[in-house]
Amino acid sequence: MAEGREVQWVEVTEGQVGQRVDNFLMTRLKGAPRTLIYRIVRKGEVRVNKKRVKADTRLALGDVVRIPPLKLAPREAVREVSDNLRNLLAGSVLLEGRDWLVINKPSGLAVHGGSGVKIGLIEALRQVREDLDFLELVHRLDRDTSGCLLLAKSRPALLTLNQALKGHQMTKQYLALVAGRWPARRDFVSARLDRYDAGNGERRVRVDTAGKVARTRFAVREAFEGATLVEAEPITGRTHQIRVHAAHAGHPLLGDDKYGTRQGGRVAARLGLSRLFLHAGALTFPEPTSGKPVKIRAPLGEELDAVLARARDAR
Repeated sequence: MAEGREVQWVEVTEGQVGQRVDNFLMTRLKGAPRTLIYRIVRKGEVRVNKKRVKADTRLALGDVVRIPPLKLAPREAVREVSDNLRNLLAGSVLLEGRDWLVINKPSGLAVHGGSGVKIGLIEALRQVREDLDFLELVHRLDRDTSGCLLLAKSRPALLTLNQALKGHQMTKQYLALVAGRWPARRDFVSARLDRYDAGNGERRVRVDTAGKVARTRFAVREAFEGATLVEAEPITGRTHQIRVHAAHAGHPLLGDDKYGTRQGGRVAARLGLSRLFLHAGALTFPEPTSGKPVKIRAPLGEELDAVLARARDAR
């Protein structure tokens, strides 16, 4: 838990230039929830060069940040990383560069805390990697999705990689097991997507002509009895895009508790699948400093491998 009994005065270094005040504090105050960060900024307890700031204020080289002493109530503290999670994350790093790293995200772990999630992957990694002054997500994966996740270890790298993402210089290829026989000739799904409130604070996505443009490339990799293994490459990056596009095509992902069907549920049960079958298997991006392409693959976990083995045996 991040606590302090004395005021800290921290000078902004080159690697932190341009970072937002809230993200700077999240890195320094490991264990403090984002709601507390916003509260101390709003109350003026955080100062930059002795002046009040907002959470989205960008820091400059040489700025001096005042960080107040904190004492976190048990109910608001971010959970400490367990030994099991610490070991899991340490063993999940696929490749690491000077200012970036790619991790094979475990299924079931949210990328960040909030909405009842005490600790997410980014908060956990900040505790595990105490050697890093900066660590931010370049993109996100759904909580139940596993596979390649890219993080930046410096502000310049984050900006460069974000530009690569926006400029379609980054490709992400997923493996998904869908219900039914996916038509081999159907290699694209293009349907606008709109986010909506499904009740109980849950946000979902649906196909809607008033939504944002979304396009996904699909390719059949292997056909089974009642299911098809497909490779999916999102051309755009909308929330739940692959899941909603597959369901829109009539072939929802197996193990999908938001967009799946009863028929798909029966197939998943028969194959012994107890999680969403969606895995970010490959990621390609330009190295932030050299611009040379970096391609990384994340192997399927044992559970998904076992599901495919059972599907092959049933053919």
